[in-house]
Amino acid sequence: MGEVFAGRYELIDPIGRGGVGAVWRAWDHRRRRYVAAKVLQQSDAHTLLRFVREQALRIEHPHVLAPASWAADDDKVLFTMDLVSGGSLAHVIGDYGPLPPRFVCLLLDQLLSGLSTVHAEGVVHRDIKPANILMEATGTGRPHLRLSDFGISMRKGEPRLTETNYVVGTPGYFAPEQMMGAEPDLPADLFAVGLVALYLLQGQKPDSQALVERFAAHGTPSAPNGIPEPLWQVLAGLLQPDPHARFRTSTGARKALTAAVEMLPDPGPDDEPVEVFDQIGPLPAGFGPDGPVTAPQPTADPAPPGPAAAAAQQAVPQQAVPQPSGQQSYAPPPASMSETGSFHLAPPSEGSPPQQQPYAQPGLQQKKPIAAFTADAPPPYAVGTPGPSPAPASGVPHDPASTRAYTDQQHPSVRHAAPHAPVRRTRPGPPPKVAVPVLVVALICFAVGIWALTQV
Repeated sequence: MGEVFAGRYELIDPIGRGGVGAVWRAWDHRRRRYVAAKVLQQSDAHTLLRFVREQALRIEHPHVLAPASWAADDDKVLFTMDLVSGGSLAHVIGDYGPLPPRFVCLLLDQLLSGLSTVHAEGVVHRDIKPANILMEATGTGRPHLRLSDFGISMRKGEPRLTETNYVVGTPGYFAPEQMMGAEPDLPADLFAVGLVALYLLQGQKPDSQALVERFAAHGTPSAPNGIPEPLWQVLAGLLQPDPHARFRTSTGARKALTAAVEMLPDPGPDDEPVEVFDQIGPLPAGFGPDGPVTAPQPTADPAPPGPAAAAAQQAVPQQAVPQPSGQQSYAPPPASMSETGSFHLAPPSEGSPPQQQPYAQPGLQQKKPIAAFTADAPPPYAVGTPGPSPAPASGVPHDPASTRAYTDQQHPSVRHAAPHAPVRRTRPGPPPKVAVPVLVVALICFAVGIWALTQV
Protein backbone atom coordinates (compact mmCIF):
# COMPACT_ATOMS: atom_id res chain seq x y z
CA MET A 1 0.00 0.00 0.00
CA GLY A 2 1.09 3.58 -0.53
CA GLU A 3 2.01 6.35 1.87
CA VAL A 4 -0.92 8.11 3.57
CA PHE A 5 -0.38 11.86 3.23
CA ALA A 6 -1.70 14.12 6.01
CA GLY A 7 -3.85 11.25 7.28
CA ARG A 8 -6.16 11.50 4.27
CA TYR A 9 -4.61 10.97 0.81
CA GLU A 10 -3.09 7.56 0.06
CA LEU A 11 -0.62 7.83 -2.82
CA ILE A 12 -0.98 4.82 -5.13
CA ASP A 13 1.13 5.15 -8.28
CA PRO A 14 2.74 7.99 -10.31
CA ILE A 15 0.91 9.02 -13.47
CA GLY A 16 3.01 12.02 -14.56
CA ARG A 17 5.76 14.41 -13.63
CA GLY A 18 6.38 18.11 -14.22
CA GLY A 19 9.08 20.65 -13.48
CA VAL A 20 8.20 21.12 -9.78
CA GLY A 21 6.70 17.81 -8.72
CA ALA A 22 5.05 14.49 -9.51
CA VAL A 23 1.38 13.74 -10.18
CA TRP A 24 0.00 10.66 -8.42
CA ARG A 25 -3.18 8.65 -8.52
CA ALA A 26 -4.40 8.80 -4.92
CA TRP A 27 -7.30 7.61 -2.78
CA ASP A 28 -9.13 10.23 -0.73
CA HIS A 29 -10.10 8.44 2.50
CA ARG A 30 -12.49 11.24 3.48
CA ARG A 31 -14.48 11.59 0.26
CA ARG A 32 -14.02 7.92 -0.71
CA ARG A 33 -12.93 8.48 -4.28
CA TYR A 34 -9.83 8.46 -6.50
CA VAL A 35 -8.16 11.81 -7.22
CA ALA A 36 -5.04 13.13 -8.91
CA ALA A 37 -2.54 14.54 -6.39
CA LYS A 38 0.25 16.90 -7.41
CA VAL A 39 3.07 16.56 -4.85
CA LEU A 40 5.43 19.52 -4.64
CA GLN A 41 9.03 18.29 -4.51
CA GLN A 42 10.77 21.67 -4.20
CA SER A 43 10.42 23.89 -1.16
CA ASP A 44 12.15 27.15 -2.15
CA ALA A 45 10.18 30.35 -1.66
CA HIS A 46 9.66 31.02 -5.38
CA THR A 47 8.09 27.59 -5.95
CA LEU A 48 5.93 27.92 -2.83
CA LEU A 49 4.54 31.24 -4.02
CA ARG A 50 3.53 29.69 -7.35
CA PHE A 51 1.99 26.77 -5.46
CA VAL A 52 -0.06 29.17 -3.32
CA ARG A 53 -1.32 30.90 -6.46
CA GLU A 54 -2.28 27.68 -8.23
CA GLN A 55 -4.05 26.02 -5.29
CA ALA A 56 -5.99 29.25 -4.61
CA LEU A 57 -7.57 29.13 -8.10
CA ARG A 58 -11.22 28.13 -7.87
CA ILE A 59 -12.91 27.94 -11.28
CA GLU A 60 -15.93 25.67 -11.77
CA HIS A 61 -16.44 24.68 -15.40
CA PRO A 62 -16.85 21.29 -17.12
CA HIS A 63 -13.84 22.00 -19.36
CA VAL A 64 -11.49 23.38 -16.68
CA LEU A 65 -9.47 21.22 -14.28
CA ALA A 66 -8.68 23.41 -11.27
CA PRO A 67 -7.40 22.35 -7.80
CA ALA A 68 -10.08 21.02 -5.45
CA SER A 69 -8.24 20.78 -2.10
CA TRP A 70 -4.74 20.92 -0.65
CA ALA A 71 -2.83 19.47 2.28
CA ALA A 72 0.49 20.01 4.07
CA ASP A 73 2.42 17.40 6.04
CA ASP A 74 5.69 18.51 7.67
CA ASP A 75 7.88 19.82 4.81
CA LYS A 76 5.75 18.46 1.92
CA VAL A 77 2.63 19.90 0.29
CA LEU A 78 0.18 18.69 -2.35
CA PHE A 79 -3.10 19.67 -3.95
CA THR A 80 -5.67 17.42 -5.54
CA MET A 81 -7.81 17.53 -8.68
CA ASP A 82 -10.31 15.29 -10.43
CA LEU A 83 -8.66 12.20 -11.92
CA VAL A 84 -8.72 12.43 -15.75
CA SER A 85 -7.68 9.15 -17.35
CA GLY A 86 -7.66 9.81 -21.11
CA GLY A 87 -4.21 11.41 -21.28
CA SER A 88 -3.60 14.68 -23.10
CA LEU A 89 -4.04 15.90 -26.66
CA ALA A 90 -0.46 14.79 -27.26
CA HIS A 91 -1.57 11.19 -26.60
CA VAL A 92 -4.43 11.51 -29.10
CA ILE A 93 -2.09 12.82 -31.80
CA GLY A 94 0.35 10.03 -30.99
CA ASP A 95 -2.43 7.48 -31.58
CA TYR A 96 -4.01 8.97 -34.73
CA GLY A 97 -1.83 11.72 -36.21
CA PRO A 98 -3.75 14.60 -37.84
CA LEU A 99 -7.37 14.73 -36.70
CA PRO A 100 -10.49 15.36 -38.83
CA PRO A 101 -11.50 19.05 -39.06
CA ARG A 102 -14.93 18.53 -37.48
CA PHE A 103 -13.40 16.67 -34.54
CA VAL A 104 -10.87 19.50 -34.11
CA CYS A 105 -13.68 22.08 -34.19
CA LEU A 106 -15.46 20.24 -31.37
CA LEU A 107 -12.30 20.21 -29.24
CA LEU A 108 -11.57 23.84 -30.07
CA ASP A 109 -15.10 24.87 -29.08
CA GLN A 110 -14.73 23.16 -25.68
CA LEU A 111 -11.31 24.74 -25.13
CA LEU A 112 -12.60 28.22 -25.92
CA SER A 113 -15.62 27.64 -23.68
CA GLY A 114 -13.42 26.80 -20.69
CA LEU A 115 -10.98 29.59 -21.49
CA SER A 116 -13.81 32.15 -21.60
CA THR A 117 -14.62 31.31 -17.95
CA VAL A 118 -10.94 31.54 -17.00
CA HIS A 119 -10.64 34.93 -18.68
CA ALA A 120 -13.89 36.12 -17.07
CA GLU A 121 -12.10 35.68 -13.72
CA GLY A 122 -9.29 37.95 -14.98
CA VAL A 123 -6.83 35.01 -15.14
CA VAL A 124 -4.24 34.61 -17.92
CA HIS A 125 -3.23 30.94 -18.28
CA ARG A 126 0.16 31.62 -20.00
CA ASP A 127 0.90 27.94 -20.72
CA ILE A 128 -1.72 26.60 -23.15
CA LYS A 129 -0.23 23.64 -25.02
CA PRO A 130 -1.34 20.10 -25.97
CA ALA A 131 0.28 18.53 -22.88
CA ASN A 132 -1.82 20.75 -20.57
CA ILE A 133 -5.14 19.88 -22.25
CA LEU A 134 -6.37 16.60 -20.77
CA MET A 135 -8.99 14.22 -22.16
CA GLU A 136 -11.60 12.11 -20.44
CA ALA A 137 -11.48 8.46 -21.54
CA THR A 138 -14.74 8.58 -23.54
CA GLY A 139 -13.86 5.90 -26.12
CA THR A 140 -15.62 6.58 -29.42
CA GLY A 141 -18.24 8.78 -27.76
CA ARG A 142 -18.32 12.56 -27.68
CA PRO A 143 -14.87 13.83 -26.60
CA HIS A 144 -14.50 15.86 -23.43
CA LEU A 145 -11.38 17.94 -22.78
CA ARG A 146 -10.29 19.87 -19.68
CA LEU A 147 -7.78 22.72 -19.52
CA SER A 148 -5.30 22.07 -16.70
CA ASP A 149 -2.01 23.17 -15.10
CA PHE A 150 -2.41 26.73 -13.83
CA GLY A 151 1.05 26.73 -12.24
CA ILE A 152 2.24 29.90 -14.00
CA SER A 153 -1.15 31.55 -14.49
CA MET A 154 -1.76 34.97 -12.97
CA ARG A 155 -4.57 37.43 -12.51
CA LYS A 156 -4.33 40.67 -14.38
CA GLY A 157 -2.93 43.34 -12.09
CA GLU A 158 -1.14 40.91 -9.77
CA PRO A 159 2.62 41.38 -9.26
CA ARG A 160 4.76 39.16 -11.46
CA LEU A 161 6.99 36.48 -9.95
CA THR A 162 9.37 36.68 -12.94
CA GLU A 163 12.07 39.33 -13.19
CA THR A 164 12.04 41.99 -15.88
CA ASN A 165 13.30 40.87 -19.32
CA TYR A 166 12.28 37.28 -18.65
CA VAL A 167 9.33 35.44 -20.21
CA VAL A 168 7.76 32.36 -18.65
CA GLY A 169 6.01 29.59 -20.55
CA THR A 170 6.78 26.88 -23.11
CA PRO A 171 8.99 27.65 -26.14
CA GLY A 172 7.04 27.43 -29.39
CA TYR A 173 3.76 28.65 -27.84
CA PHE A 174 4.74 32.24 -27.01
CA ALA A 175 2.78 35.08 -28.60
CA PRO A 176 4.94 37.67 -30.43
CA GLU A 177 4.17 40.36 -27.85
CA GLN A 178 5.41 38.04 -25.07
CA MET A 179 8.78 37.78 -26.82
CA MET A 180 8.90 41.58 -26.79
CA GLY A 181 8.45 41.68 -23.00
CA ALA A 182 4.79 42.78 -22.89
CA GLU A 183 2.69 42.15 -19.80
CA PRO A 184 0.65 38.90 -19.90
CA ASP A 185 -2.76 39.51 -21.43
CA LEU A 186 -5.75 37.52 -22.66
CA PRO A 187 -4.96 37.69 -26.44
CA ALA A 188 -1.68 35.85 -25.77
CA ASP A 189 -3.70 32.83 -24.64
CA LEU A 190 -5.77 33.00 -27.84
CA PHE A 191 -2.58 32.93 -29.94
CA ALA A 192 -1.58 29.70 -28.16
CA VAL A 193 -5.04 28.25 -28.85
CA GLY A 194 -4.49 28.86 -32.57
CA LEU A 195 -1.16 27.03 -32.42
CA VAL A 196 -2.81 24.09 -30.62
CA ALA A 197 -5.47 23.92 -33.37
CA LEU A 198 -2.75 23.79 -36.06
CA TYR A 199 -1.03 21.03 -34.10
CA LEU A 200 -4.25 18.97 -34.09
CA LEU A 201 -4.93 19.51 -37.80
CA GLN A 202 -1.36 18.85 -39.00
CA GLY A 203 -0.25 16.25 -36.45
CA GLN A 204 2.97 18.04 -35.54
CA LYS A 205 4.10 21.11 -33.61
CA PRO A 206 3.85 24.22 -35.80
CA ASP A 207 6.78 26.56 -36.34
CA SER A 208 5.44 29.69 -34.65
CA GLN A 209 8.36 31.90 -35.69
CA ALA A 210 8.01 31.01 -39.38
CA LEU A 211 4.25 31.50 -39.09
CA VAL A 212 4.65 35.01 -37.66
CA GLU A 213 7.13 35.93 -40.41
CA ARG A 214 4.70 34.63 -43.05
CA PHE A 215 1.89 36.76 -41.68
CA ALA A 216 4.16 39.82 -41.48
CA ALA A 217 5.34 39.42 -45.08
CA HIS A 218 2.10 38.48 -46.88
CA GLY A 219 -0.74 39.39 -44.54
CA THR A 220 -3.19 36.56 -43.99
CA PRO A 221 -1.76 33.70 -46.09
CA SER A 222 -3.78 31.09 -47.91
CA ALA A 223 -4.98 28.02 -46.03
CA PRO A 224 -2.41 25.24 -45.57
CA ASN A 225 -3.04 21.88 -47.18
CA GLY A 226 -5.74 19.85 -45.47
CA ILE A 227 -7.36 22.79 -43.62
CA PRO A 228 -10.75 23.96 -44.97
CA GLU A 229 -10.87 27.64 -45.85
CA PRO A 230 -13.72 28.56 -43.40
CA LEU A 231 -11.82 26.99 -40.52
CA TRP A 232 -8.56 28.65 -41.59
CA GLN A 233 -10.18 32.09 -41.44
CA VAL A 234 -10.98 31.48 -37.77
CA LEU A 235 -7.45 30.24 -37.04
CA ALA A 236 -5.98 33.24 -38.85
CA GLY A 237 -7.95 35.49 -36.50
CA LEU A 238 -6.28 33.72 -33.57
CA LEU A 239 -2.77 33.76 -35.08
CA GLN A 240 -2.46 37.42 -36.09
CA PRO A 241 0.96 38.70 -34.91
CA ASP A 242 -0.60 42.03 -33.92
CA PRO A 243 -2.63 41.45 -30.72
CA HIS A 244 -4.99 44.30 -31.71
CA ALA A 245 -5.84 42.48 -34.99
CA ARG A 246 -6.43 39.20 -33.12
CA PHE A 247 -9.69 38.04 -31.56
CA ARG A 248 -10.03 39.98 -28.33
CA THR A 249 -12.14 37.45 -26.43
CA SER A 250 -12.68 33.69 -26.39
CA THR A 251 -16.41 34.26 -26.84
CA GLY A 252 -15.84 36.13 -30.12
CA ALA A 253 -13.58 33.36 -31.45
CA ARG A 254 -16.15 30.76 -30.44
CA LYS A 255 -18.93 32.53 -32.33
CA ALA A 256 -16.79 32.67 -35.47
CA LEU A 257 -15.97 28.98 -35.08
CA THR A 258 -19.67 28.07 -34.84
CA ALA A 259 -20.35 29.86 -38.14
CA ALA A 260 -17.37 28.15 -39.81
CA VAL A 261 -18.50 24.65 -38.76
CA GLU A 262 -21.75 25.13 -40.70
CA MET A 263 -19.72 25.43 -43.93
CA LEU A 264 -17.54 22.34 -43.38
CA PRO A 265 -18.28 19.18 -45.42
CA ASP A 266 -19.98 16.30 -43.62
CA PRO A 267 -17.76 13.37 -42.60
CA GLY A 268 -17.62 10.49 -45.07
CA PRO A 269 -18.87 6.97 -44.31
CA ASP A 270 -15.32 5.60 -44.42
CA ASP A 271 -13.88 8.09 -41.93
CA GLU A 272 -12.36 6.32 -38.92
CA PRO A 273 -13.88 7.42 -35.60
CA VAL A 274 -11.41 8.87 -33.10
CA GLU A 275 -11.27 6.86 -29.88
CA VAL A 276 -9.86 8.32 -26.66
CA PHE A 277 -8.26 5.48 -24.71
CA ASP A 278 -7.59 5.09 -20.99
CA GLN A 279 -3.95 6.13 -20.63
CA ILE A 280 -3.55 5.51 -16.88
CA GLY A 281 -4.11 1.76 -16.81
CA PRO A 282 -5.67 -0.57 -14.25
CA LEU A 283 -5.33 -0.16 -10.51
CA PRO A 284 -2.44 -1.98 -8.84
CA ALA A 285 -2.96 -4.96 -6.56
CA GLY A 286 -4.66 -4.06 -3.29
CA PHE A 287 -7.03 -1.46 -4.79
CA GLY A 288 -10.46 -1.87 -6.32
CA PRO A 289 -13.12 0.40 -7.83
CA ASP A 290 -14.32 1.31 -4.32
CA GLY A 291 -10.88 1.96 -2.84
CA PRO A 292 -8.31 -0.13 -0.96
CA VAL A 293 -9.14 -3.80 -0.56
CA THR A 294 -8.93 -4.87 3.06
CA ALA A 295 -7.47 -8.34 3.67
CA PRO A 296 -9.84 -10.69 5.53
CA GLN A 297 -9.12 -11.01 9.25
CA PRO A 298 -8.28 -14.58 10.45
CA THR A 299 -10.73 -16.10 12.94
CA ALA A 300 -9.73 -18.27 15.88
CA ASP A 301 -10.41 -21.97 15.35
CA PRO A 302 -9.53 -24.34 18.21
CA ALA A 303 -9.66 -27.38 15.95
CA PRO A 304 -7.14 -27.81 13.11
CA PRO A 305 -8.77 -27.34 9.69
CA GLY A 306 -9.35 -30.35 7.53
CA PRO A 307 -8.08 -30.77 3.97
CA ALA A 308 -11.22 -29.22 2.45
CA ALA A 309 -11.07 -26.15 4.73
CA ALA A 310 -7.36 -25.64 4.03
CA ALA A 311 -7.96 -25.71 0.28
CA ALA A 312 -10.77 -23.13 0.63
CA GLN A 313 -8.55 -20.80 2.67
CA GLN A 314 -5.81 -20.95 0.02
CA ALA A 315 -8.31 -19.95 -2.67
CA VAL A 316 -9.46 -16.77 -0.85
CA PRO A 317 -6.39 -14.57 -1.60
CA GLN A 318 -6.58 -15.44 -5.29
CA GLN A 319 -10.16 -14.09 -5.49
CA ALA A 320 -9.70 -11.04 -3.25
CA VAL A 321 -8.53 -8.75 -6.06
CA PRO A 322 -10.05 -9.73 -9.42
CA GLN A 323 -8.08 -8.38 -12.37
CA PRO A 324 -10.04 -6.91 -15.31
CA SER A 325 -9.89 -9.06 -18.41
CA GLY A 326 -8.36 -7.79 -21.60
CA GLN A 327 -6.17 -5.13 -19.93
CA GLN A 328 -2.42 -5.01 -20.10
CA SER A 329 -0.21 -4.47 -17.11
CA TYR A 330 0.53 -0.79 -16.49
CA ALA A 331 4.01 0.63 -16.29
CA PRO A 332 4.51 4.16 -14.91
CA PRO A 333 5.34 6.75 -17.55
CA PRO A 334 8.96 7.83 -17.93
CA ALA A 335 10.09 10.72 -15.81
CA SER A 336 9.90 13.41 -18.49
CA MET A 337 10.33 16.97 -17.34
CA SER A 338 8.03 19.77 -18.42
CA GLU A 339 9.18 22.23 -21.07
CA THR A 340 7.64 25.11 -19.14
CA GLY A 341 10.14 27.56 -17.65
CA SER A 342 11.50 31.09 -17.51
CA PHE A 343 13.57 32.38 -20.42
CA HIS A 344 15.69 35.50 -20.79
CA LEU A 345 14.66 38.14 -23.30
CA ALA A 346 17.75 39.51 -25.01
CA PRO A 347 17.74 43.17 -26.18
CA PRO A 348 16.09 43.37 -29.61
CA SER A 349 18.46 43.85 -32.57
CA GLU A 350 17.84 44.94 -36.15
CA GLY A 351 16.76 42.08 -38.40
CA SER A 352 17.17 39.29 -35.88
CA PRO A 353 14.64 37.77 -33.47
CA PRO A 354 15.36 37.88 -29.75
CA GLN A 355 17.37 34.95 -28.45
CA GLN A 356 16.17 32.87 -25.51
CA GLN A 357 18.45 31.81 -22.70
CA PRO A 358 17.33 29.65 -19.80
CA TYR A 359 16.96 31.39 -16.50
CA ALA A 360 18.25 29.64 -13.41
CA GLN A 361 16.27 30.49 -10.29
CA PRO A 362 18.70 31.32 -7.45
CA GLY A 363 18.41 29.08 -4.41
CA LEU A 364 16.57 30.58 -1.49
CA GLN A 365 16.22 29.53 2.10
CA GLN A 366 13.89 26.59 2.57
CA LYS A 367 10.79 27.00 4.68
CA LYS A 368 10.51 25.44 8.11
CA PRO A 369 8.42 22.30 8.57
CA ILE A 370 4.79 22.88 9.40
CA ALA A 371 2.25 20.64 11.07
CA ALA A 372 -0.11 18.46 9.08
CA PHE A 373 -3.06 20.50 7.79
CA THR A 374 -5.68 20.01 5.12
CA ALA A 375 -8.06 22.45 3.48
CA ASP A 376 -11.07 21.56 1.34
CA ALA A 377 -12.55 23.57 -1.47
CA PRO A 378 -15.86 23.08 -3.25
CA PRO A 379 -15.45 20.21 -5.75
CA PRO A 380 -15.05 21.27 -9.40
CA TYR A 381 -18.16 21.19 -11.54
CA ALA A 382 -18.50 17.77 -13.15
CA VAL A 383 -21.49 15.65 -14.07
CA GLY A 384 -21.73 12.56 -11.95
CA THR A 385 -19.03 13.58 -9.46
CA PRO A 386 -19.77 11.94 -6.09
CA GLY A 387 -20.37 14.34 -3.23
CA PRO A 388 -18.65 14.31 0.15
CA SER A 389 -19.49 11.46 2.49
CA PRO A 390 -18.12 10.41 5.86
CA ALA A 391 -15.25 7.97 5.47
CA PRO A 392 -14.91 5.00 7.82
CA ALA A 393 -11.55 4.22 9.26
CA SER A 394 -9.48 2.27 6.75
CA GLY A 395 -7.85 -1.00 7.68
CA VAL A 396 -5.14 -0.66 5.06
CA PRO A 397 -1.65 -1.29 6.46
CA HIS A 398 0.76 1.61 6.08
CA ASP A 399 3.73 0.84 3.81
CA PRO A 400 5.55 3.97 2.58
CA ALA A 401 8.32 2.06 0.78
CA SER A 402 6.74 2.36 -2.69
CA THR A 403 6.30 6.14 -2.52
CA ARG A 404 9.24 7.28 -0.37
CA ALA A 405 11.44 7.91 -3.44
CA TYR A 406 9.04 10.64 -4.68
CA THR A 407 8.02 12.31 -1.42
CA ASP A 408 10.95 11.90 0.98
CA GLN A 409 13.98 12.93 -1.04
CA GLN A 410 15.06 15.86 1.10
CA HIS A 411 15.43 13.89 4.34
CA PRO A 412 17.11 10.56 3.48
CA SER A 413 18.27 10.10 7.06
CA VAL A 414 14.67 9.72 8.31
CA ARG A 415 13.49 6.10 8.47
CA HIS A 416 9.86 5.12 8.87
CA ALA A 417 8.85 2.73 11.60
CA ALA A 418 7.83 -0.85 10.90
CA PRO A 419 4.32 -0.97 9.39
CA HIS A 420 3.06 -3.65 11.78
CA ALA A 421 3.33 -1.59 14.98
CA PRO A 422 1.70 1.90 14.64
CA VAL A 423 2.70 4.16 17.51
CA ARG A 424 0.65 7.13 18.62
CA ARG A 425 2.90 10.16 18.91
CA THR A 426 2.09 13.35 20.77
CA ARG A 427 3.80 16.68 20.43
CA PRO A 428 4.16 19.28 23.16
CA GLY A 429 2.60 22.63 22.60
CA PRO A 430 -0.81 24.27 22.29
CA PRO A 431 -3.87 22.33 21.10
CA PRO A 432 -4.49 21.98 17.31
CA LYS A 433 -7.39 24.46 17.42
CA VAL A 434 -4.88 27.17 18.35
CA ALA A 435 -1.75 25.96 16.60
CA VAL A 436 -3.20 25.31 13.13
CA PRO A 437 -4.57 28.85 12.47
CA VAL A 438 -1.34 30.40 13.79
CA LEU A 439 0.77 28.24 11.49
CA VAL A 440 -1.41 29.05 8.46
CA VAL A 441 -1.11 32.79 9.12
CA ALA A 442 2.65 32.41 9.56
CA LEU A 443 2.94 30.61 6.20
CA ILE A 444 1.00 33.35 4.42
CA CYS A 445 3.14 36.06 6.06
CA PHE A 446 6.26 34.16 5.02
CA ALA A 447 5.11 34.01 1.39
CA VAL A 448 4.19 37.71 1.34
CA GLY A 449 7.55 38.62 2.88
CA ILE A 450 9.49 36.68 0.29
CA TRP A 451 7.46 38.29 -2.47
CA ALA A 452 8.21 41.74 -1.01
CA LEU A 453 11.94 40.97 -1.02
CA THR A 454 11.79 40.10 -4.72
CA GLN A 455 10.34 43.52 -5.51
CA VAL A 456 13.21 45.45 -3.92
